[in-house]
Amino acid sequence: MTDNTIDPNETTATRRQRGERIAAELSGDPNPALLQTLDREFPFLANAVTSYAAGEILARTVLDVRTRQLALVAAFAALGLGDFIKLHGGYALNAGVTEDELKEIVYLTTIPAGFPRAIQASRAVAELIDARRGDV
Repeated sequence: MTDNTIDPNETTATRRQRGERIAAELSGDPNPALLQTLDREFPFLANAVTSYAAGEILARTVLDVRTRQLALVAAFAALGLGDFIKLHGGYALNAGVTEDELKEIVYLTTIPAGFPRAIQASRAVAELIDARRGDV
């Protein structure tokens, strides 16, 4: 993958290796637990997530990592997917996003998704922040 285009001759193995590297960089863990569990229990899903989502989509450079992770947090907030808010919110914090910026995403969620989804997102963000501070 170069210049944000997909090389049709690139193998899935190459995309997976790139995806594993990106997942390790985002999480700060050379062997992210989520991917290890997926690999063990759901290898097909692990391969799809690692080679496509991480190895192709997250490898793109049009958006910087910080912006991309904020966008993902916003999308997961609108969908009400708290576990993914926490996962990508953690990646966002690792990339330099502030707690206040994550909270701002929660406020913005009220516009496209309404107050119930924003409240769900606020709980996920609060749990993430508490866990990172050691308050849990």
